[in-house]
Amino acid sequence: MEGSFMPSCILVVEDDLLSMELLKELLSEAKYSFETAENGHQAIKHLEATPDRFNAVLLDRMMPGLDGLEVLNKIKSDDQLKALPVIFQTAKSSREDILEGLQAGAHYYITKPFEEKNLLAVVNTAVTDHQRYQRLQSEIDETLGALRNLKQGEFTLRSLNEARKVATLLAVLCPDPQRTVLGLSELLVNAVEHGNLGIGYDEKSKLNDQGEWKNEVKRRLDMPAYQDRHVSVFFERQEQGVQFLIKDQGPGFDWQHYLEFSPERAFDTHGRGIALAKSISFDHVEYLGNGNTVKVTVNQEGSGATNPS
Repeated sequence: MEGSFMPSCILVVEDDLLSMELLKELLSEAKYSFETAENGHQAIKHLEATPDRFNAVLLDRMMPGLDGLEVLNKIKSDDQLKALPVIFQTAKSSREDILEGLQAGAHYYITKPFEEKNLLAVVNTAVTDHQRYQRLQSEIDETLGALRNLKQGEFTLRSLNEARKVATLLAVLCPDPQRTVLGLSELLVNAVEHGNLGIGYDEKSKLNDQGEWKNEVKRRLDMPAYQDRHVSVFFERQEQGVQFLIKDQGPGFDWQHYLEFSPERAFDTHGRGIALAKSISFDHVEYLGNGNTVKVTVNQEGSGATNPS
């Protein structure tokens, strides 16, 4: 699979036998490995026994006993599992139901009956994102050392590859690098593609559907209109924690719509980066001015984390 870091494995949680057989057939044809659980209790046992094995959980919402929402709450309250993407498959598709799932931590939604193409597109996105997160975590170990003594600094970058390298580097400066690296990566990638290169939300949706997103990013990086644009990252170690100021050279955007997981975007394969950064990685997120600058803070352990934004 594209973006592969290690063999991908999906935990499929479904109590209906016919639905389970259909999902197994689709995943097998797409060359995914998977394990199955027929109820919520089995799912939790699988996850607790091997928390690093899975790249995504395909979770039925309505099950007897421990239902999907309860399983999701347990996943998101476990430090070893909370970054694991959960794909809710459900017949409950009202805005209220979707919002409840998003607030509990489900980043992806598939409604029953589902289209096979849509299901596989969402699975591929979830798996690829999690493998990228795992890759970032492994790179952190390679950059530990003297960097922890760095008090402040400024970094610049242009490309997505540079964004991920800088994210890994800066995460090491924080009390919990594994927690911080995901958010830094998401915000820096957002600053490159949406900020400097001007790829809007709807445009990225089309590019993803066509499999052309990476090619378009590379094309724009070479265009005269964008060649001189860069992202600046200012780092400062403060008494209560670590602060980053990320600034791109784009015109800004209406950032208020992206701080929380939105039911309107629940079925899209992107658009979760800022909300993920806010919910998982940072104790404070604040966009400044027109939205091309964001200030984020990681508190020192025990300093009383809050996120008023």
